[in-house]
Amino acid sequence: MAPTLRHGDALLARRGARVRPGDVVIARFSARPEIGLVVKRAVRPEAGGWWLEGDNSLVTDDSRSYGVAVVEARVMFCYWPRPRFIN
Repeated sequence: MAPTLRHGDALLARRGARVRPGDVVIARFSARPEIGLVVKRAVRPEAGGWWLEGDNSLVTDDSRSYGVAVVEARVMFCYWPRPRFIN
């Protein structure tokens, strides 16, 4: 599957928004806090956070490598370079 977002996309995200499976989220991996914030797709809730996966299944820098993540915000909209709703 092709990634939904590209490098340089500017996003509008909402903290505290309800997260559902399939939503694009901004999160931190509990096991690897040095990575910082990541943008991934929420797959399912797990004990201690969410299981996240990237849209490109060939790249494994997601929960398959780092375990569950703590969701900080849900991505609502990409406003640059081409406005579009994400979820």
